[in-house]
Amino acid sequence: MIIPGSTSQELAAALASELGEPLAAVEYDRFADGERLVRIPETDERAIVVASTVSDAAHVELLQLQDAARSRAEEVVTVLPYMGYARQDRAFEAGQPVSARAIARAISTGTDHVVTVNPHERRVCEFFDVPCSAVDAAGRLAEPLPELAEPLFLSPDAGAVGLAETVRDAYGAGETDYFEKVRHSDTDVEIRPNDADTAGRDVVLVDDIVATGSTMSTAIAQLSAPDQVFVTCVHPMLAANARTKIATAGVAAVYGTDTIERAVSSVSAAPAIADEL
Repeated sequence: MIIPGSTSQELAAALASELGEPLAAVEYDRFADGERLVRIPETDERAIVVASTVSDAAHVELLQLQDAARSRAEEVVTVLPYMGYARQDRAFEAGQPVSARAIARAISTGTDHVVTVNPHERRVCEFFDVPCSAVDAAGRLAEPLPELAEPLFLSPDAGAVGLAETVRDAYGAGETDYFEKVRHSDTDVEIRPNDADTAGRDVVLVDDIVATGSTMSTAIAQLSAPDQVFVTCVHPMLAANARTKIATAGVAAVYGTDTIERAVSSVSAAPAIADEL
């Protein structure tokens, strides 16, 4: 049975359809003091909790869903379409936590197996105390793309070029390249263009997550006379005014998956997750 978190309603429904599994009608409530409460009316022997932890509140809800599922199911599988705090995979200064590790340990207490989608760094899977699988849903981003002219699939840095190659391969044509990126802080990012020829071409920017939009908008500004520019990402966080930044930079469209459910979630990661389950 698929047990949806409140942040992953669409994805959970799509996954239930892919697997032919029933979808639990989870009830969400709050006490007068603001504390959360969930209720799972029923479950099967295997409970698959599907919940993107896009906020601290979503983390608390996930732990509650796991505990409620454990009280009835023999096996609990936790699907983290988007794992919050995954980018804090190391201590940046002395005295700071490895937040991804702390979160992973907490989630591990209520599950037998974890499946996550395109973590920013695959090593976060090692932080869990139970088996953890990383699913690659980047190929799904090729589906909503229109017919492209001399397409160039471009990643904002060398580390994400593999994602660009995956989308290119799924699309079936085009070249790949990347920008050199130097991050000075969370919002101060310097983009140094590589030697890609973008003039007169359709450019598809590919990344695992778009958070503030600063990296993407800066990258777009460095392109030389492209025909059209499209932005694709697995996790469309789009915090604050990120969508506005990208729009004013001049893009034809933004496409993301439903690991984080936004208006730009044009394709579902459910088939990729179903293959793992």
